[in-house]
Amino acid sequence: MMSGMQTPVVAVGATDWAWRLGALVAGAVPLLALAVWHCTDAFHCAAFAFRRRGTRRARRLPPGHMGLPFVGETLALLWYFNLARRPDAFIEAKRRRYCYGDGDDDAGIYRTHLFGSPAVLVCSPASNGFVFRSAPPGSFDVGWPDPELVGVSSIVNVHGGRHARLRRFVLGAINSPNSLRSFAEVVQPRVAAALRSWAAKGTITAATEMKKVTFENICRMFVSMEPSPATAKIDEWFAGLVAGFRALQLDIPGTAFHHARKCRRKLNSVFREEVKRRKLKAKLEEHDDVMSGLMRMEDEQGRRLGDDEVVDSIVSLVLGGYESTSSAIMWATYHLAKLPAVLAKLREENLAIAKEKNGASFITLDDISKMKYTAKVVEETIRLANISPMLYRVALRDVEYRGYTIPEGWKVIVWIRSLHVDPKYYDDPLSFNPDRWDKAAKPGTYQVFGGGERICAGNMLARLQLTIMLHHLSCGYKGCLPSTPKANKWGCHVL
Repeated sequence: MMSGMQTPVVAVGATDWAWRLGALVAGAVPLLALAVWHCTDAFHCAAFAFRRRGTRRARRLPPGHMGLPFVGETLALLWYFNLARRPDAFIEAKRRRYCYGDGDDDAGIYRTHLFGSPAVLVCSPASNGFVFRSAPPGSFDVGWPDPELVGVSSIVNVHGGRHARLRRFVLGAINSPNSLRSFAEVVQPRVAAALRSWAAKGTITAATEMKKVTFENICRMFVSMEPSPATAKIDEWFAGLVAGFRALQLDIPGTAFHHARKCRRKLNSVFREEVKRRKLKAKLEEHDDVMSGLMRMEDEQGRRLGDDEVVDSIVSLVLGGYESTSSAIMWATYHLAKLPAVLAKLREENLAIAKEKNGASFITLDDISKMKYTAKVVEETIRLANISPMLYRVALRDVEYRGYTIPEGWKVIVWIRSLHVDPKYYDDPLSFNPDRWDKAAKPGTYQVFGGGERICAGNMLARLQLTIMLHHLSCGYKGCLPSTPKANKWGCHVL
């Protein structure tokens, strides 16, 4: 009987221990999750304070949070970009959490941890301008892409006097009035032929076809290459090179970065051979293209560019204008198909220009200067397309900005796209409204091509190509697009 009375005592004890263990686990899991969530941020804040101990003036990191261990806030950023499709909500979430008052005290600078590195996001006209132009010399360097991929002698990677010299060469080759006049003549036959081909097909894959015609024109403008199996291979190598920019820098066979390095070596071989061939002929004038222009030019001391500088400049210019220009053209056609009134005004202006030509098929640079409404459509397309949503720098030393310190070695991500869709700077910013350009944008709020001494050297060429495509498309064709830009097929028909 005694043993029979002891059994309930044991059962109660087991239940009690199970309850206590469950309560312990239930309490420990949130605490553990909280510790994991804050450990990366705490580590970098502690490291920042430790390295600067003993300094007379207290320094502080920008507001923000570093996210999870190893991945930081990368998963959150990818979620906003790829799933929510609201990339600027990533910035807005930080503003809501870390900006106080009416927003005037917002420095536009936040700490984070992205793609394996501690980083600072800058996302206001003032903070972006500081990184681009106002920071003391030697504060920032280009943080992306990998120098070997884009070229160690390219305009992207050189500095100081060497950068200024190379930039003068490049601007003279692609942005001077004479160069733009020549490009306008070169690209139009292929644009007209492409549109006729698209109309004959009836339905095309927009991104593919626009990349194709853009790349063919770039090959013709830059190196006088006509479409051929060789240019098809060059196109493949550039695609592989671009894929490597977006990949982790793991130089292991089978990775995108390893493949990109192989593609870069093949491009080097092709373009170096072309430079060598032209030197042997010693008649650079026979090619009216960018490569010969770069090879002919001399600076004040009579020096010409070296072979590596010419090759790296060609590769970097193709990279800068290839995907971005074709993407802008595709977005322009999408918005115009959705807005018949805008398309009608564009068509009216361009038909009037065509009528003035007395039957001539192609427009000139002088004609383009008269196309005021078309210019507004181009600017609005570039603003909304945000073809370069962010630019990358790295801090070469501790940099002070509005009471915050950007630590040496940290990545700096200049988030330019948020400016272009911010209602503080643009009325109804997500609507396509070319007439907003009747007034200039507020200072510092239009940074589609970057800023400062490294502003995109090919910005006028990009505008030219977009203008020419819009002219020929609006004068002779109509496009019937699907209801969403994600659907990539559209019809092209003769008017």
